[in-house]
Amino acid sequence: MDYSKLALEYHKKWRGKIEMVSRVPLTTKDDLSIAYTPGVAEPCLQIKDNPDLSYTLTRRWNTIAVVTDGTAVLGLGDIGPLAGMPVMEGKCVLFKQFGDIDAIPLCIDSKNTDDIVNTIRLLQGSFGGINLEDIAAPRCFEIEAKLKGVCDIPIFHDDQHGTAVVALAALQNALKITDKRPCDVSIVISGAGAAGTSIAKLILKSGFSDVTLCDIEGALTKERTYTNNELQALADETNPQNKKGTLADVLVGADIFIGVSAPNIVTEEMIQSMAKSPIVFAMANPTPEIHPDLARRAGARIVATGRSDFPNQINNVLAFPGIFRGALDCRAADINDEMKLAAAHALAALVTDQQRTDGIVIPSPFYPDICQEVAKAVVRAAIASGVARIIPEQ
Repeated sequence: MDYSKLALEYHKKWRGKIEMVSRVPLTTKDDLSIAYTPGVAEPCLQIKDNPDLSYTLTRRWNTIAVVTDGTAVLGLGDIGPLAGMPVMEGKCVLFKQFGDIDAIPLCIDSKNTDDIVNTIRLLQGSFGGINLEDIAAPRCFEIEAKLKGVCDIPIFHDDQHGTAVVALAALQNALKITDKRPCDVSIVISGAGAAGTSIAKLILKSGFSDVTLCDIEGALTKERTYTNNELQALADETNPQNKKGTLADVLVGADIFIGVSAPNIVTEEMIQSMAKSPIVFAMANPTPEIHPDLARRAGARIVATGRSDFPNQINNVLAFPGIFRGALDCRAADINDEMKLAAAHALAALVTDQQRTDGIVIPSPFYPDICQEVAKAVVRAAIASGVARIIPEQ
């Protein structure tokens, strides 16, 4: 199907994918007096005296903002905030469909970090959480870090952390199939942007130790110099064998390849140079680093991509609805590493033994109860790590 043509036709027909719907009756004078003036004054005064009541007397408890500056929209690059709106609306639809979360797109017309941070800081009282979306690296790292310092609601950059959570879940199941342990495998990640750096951080925290990250110049090493503080820190934490050279050089003998970079940069020969029964996550979209059929022909035991038309799609929609559902349900002040690790473990546990036997390492987005299971795990982790502000009723 020509999805581009169909999408344009449907977007013209829809004239937007989200709308505001009233939750209250408004057919009588009493209805109006309760929902608006004069009755609405009382909840206003209650919130004035106790701001936490904004979570129980308004829809704030279930509303997030999906925020972009339009600088890294899908694979389209810097197309600007207005052009990014269809994606942000789509993300809002996913939040509602899979997490029953109300989401509002905010497309900010600035590339200035402080402008973006200050805008969100001033608006945070309207929301229960902030989902950063399609903001180019390295500015996305600075924006998230600054927001976490000035906001008391969860800040979550999905391009980083959602991708990392789903990749880790799939990786855990792939290791079970190949009978390998985290402490024994070597991993090569191609792509040192938002997704690649976040994947590297999360898998290191989960128990993997031999991780090498590659950017366009090759392997990150301690000897290289970086203008990006994130890459400098990762260069110090990764590549314990001090591998040098190109992606092809460092893939030799590696157990696992994770690609979040560019199309068609991995060859069959490179897969054949890896260790026995290699795991290949070629996640570049829309064209992966290597076509799944080629990877399997070259000997890959497990193959995953970022596409929905191949098995094992590493899809953020598996993670972010449940992560935010859990964070909102316990009114978390943050979405921390413990919550992300819990989400990955919950996702991995949804794959049955039979599915793993068939080479499936991650559930479909339409698998029942994904959001609920992830949310429950996230709530437990938030409580245990001290960022939950309420304990939700079961």
